[in-house]
Amino acid sequence: MSGMERFIVSARKYRPDSFESLIGQKNIATTLKNSILRKQLAHAYLFCGPRGVGKTSTARIFAKTINCFNPGPEMEPCNSCESCVSFTEGRSYSIHELDAASNNSVEDIRQLNELVRIPPQIGKYSVYIIDEVHMLSSSAFNAFLKTLEEPPAHAIFILATTEKHKILPTILSRCQTYDFNRISVEDIVKNLTDIARKEGVTIDLEALHIIGQKADGAMRDALTIFDQAVAFCGATITYENVISTLNVLDYDYYIRLTENFLSGNHTAVLLLFDEILSKGFNALHFIGGLSTHFRDLLICKDNSTLSLLDLAPSVIKKYKQQADSCSLHFLYDALNLTSACEAGYKSSGHPRLHIEIALLRLCKINSPAWVGEAKENSAAKAEVKQEVKPEAKPEVKPETKPDVKPETKPETKPDVKPETMPEVKPEAKPEVVAETISDIKQEADPEVKPDVKPAKANGNGGVASISIKDLLNSAGKNSGKTGPGSQNRIGSDEITPEKLLEVWTKMAQAETSLPRLSTTISQTEPVLKGGSAIQFKVKNELQKNWIELHCKARLVEFLRVNLNNKEVTLNIEVTPDEEVEEKLYMPQQKAEFLKANHPEVKNMMDDLNLELK
Repeated sequence: MSGMERFIVSARKYRPDSFESLIGQKNIATTLKNSILRKQLAHAYLFCGPRGVGKTSTARIFAKTINCFNPGPEMEPCNSCESCVSFTEGRSYSIHELDAASNNSVEDIRQLNELVRIPPQIGKYSVYIIDEVHMLSSSAFNAFLKTLEEPPAHAIFILATTEKHKILPTILSRCQTYDFNRISVEDIVKNLTDIARKEGVTIDLEALHIIGQKADGAMRDALTIFDQAVAFCGATITYENVISTLNVLDYDYYIRLTENFLSGNHTAVLLLFDEILSKGFNALHFIGGLSTHFRDLLICKDNSTLSLLDLAPSVIKKYKQQADSCSLHFLYDALNLTSACEAGYKSSGHPRLHIEIALLRLCKINSPAWVGEAKENSAAKAEVKQEVKPEAKPEVKPETKPDVKPETKPETKPDVKPETMPEVKPEAKPEVVAETISDIKQEADPEVKPDVKPAKANGNGGVASISIKDLLNSAGKNSGKTGPGSQNRIGSDEITPEKLLEVWTKMAQAETSLPRLSTTISQTEPVLKGGSAIQFKVKNELQKNWIELHCKARLVEFLRVNLNNKEVTLNIEVTPDEEVEEKLYMPQQKAEFLKANHPEVKNMMDDLNLELK
């Protein structure tokens, strides 16, 4: 039990006791030392910044130094004079620390004002360090104003706070303000390395970086996590033990997920996500970590931005290797998807499904078409090439030569079909197959050239047959498929108002899964502007923002495919209030409308002295 009582946590044991030992606040330390050297001490200081960055420690070092009898050449306290010793032992009557969180009333400030009048017993100054000063009430602040503005010559106030915005402007104007920065991961790792060496602890560099990231710029938090890791692991701390202790998701998961995103392996992605959830990790923290991972990969794309990574060198090497296999297009789209997923997570009725859908979309970024479409197209291309081209030549040549004429194309179909249909896939259109075989025959027999249709002549004066690519694109277009690969199959047809209205009605019927959107589309008449720009009027900004965020891309794709025009754009505009037709609901409104728009009703009312309700 006595051993436990003697233990001092690292945050207290290794607390800075000189300006040189301050971590990450070099500019502030230099400014304070110079003010002591030049004897330009202010009567009030305000130290602002996040938790655990050294505000109170700096105030103590400053107070100890200005009262030291024998400061060093670099304005460091000697730690041997009576003033330094009394402060170190906690019995100094010249340096006072007050907690404004528990002493925040007017009465507490009045007692402080009385105490300020007493001169110091040892040293030149009475220093009052008031921590968490933003907790003072407004009346306490007002009671403190006069003393803060004109204190006795021997009194110096140092106010410390984590929430500068809560300090009254009248207080701020009476103090010299110093803003403390968050401590960088690099500085935290360097300090923890020195402490681990002093404590005889062996710790991995990757583990130190994880502690530095988890501390979020606070040295005190980093030392607390370090003590926790030592308690768990003992004298040897590994990366695996640290992530297990802190419940941190290993970066290896994100690297494996990204590899599966790039290859489109959605099965492995869903299984990895299930494994992560089964280990107890928060789903929202996971998607936030995935966004950070993509951000780090984007930074790795350029050597000039590598300094922005707060990772161990071995981890940076792995990130750099994966970044080389990721395109900028993939990373931009991935960041867009993960940030949208994170934003809509809390409003989702099915959080897990919400994230899984985002993961599936990430798998589709690098895919040129929908699932299975590319494989079907490649298989169809191989089969058509194998069956049509080698076998059509010997069979068609002797039989179709007399019948191939531009005027008699419909009559040639019955003659060609019995010979060629067994070798062609059933899915191929009869017209396209006959046309293709005819072209192949023309290429094989020069005597048929005079009968070739003009449309079949290529730019070199020879004969051009319909390519397999054209055949597949035609089949894809007729099938009505849409998706990322459909842009290559869309033409540039002219859009007429009648055709637009027909497709618009079809689009409203297609959106049956979203009844409100379907109703909005059906009740709105599209306006065609500039040939391919379509104006979609909605009633309010809420409708506009929702449609643009969730539905616009799908609607534009539908319009482009069904209008066969890849230049189609959809502009969603809010209808001004004056354009909205006012509806008559109350009987009095209807009566006034009849009276104003029908003179005979007004005359009848005047003649008969009637009152219309």
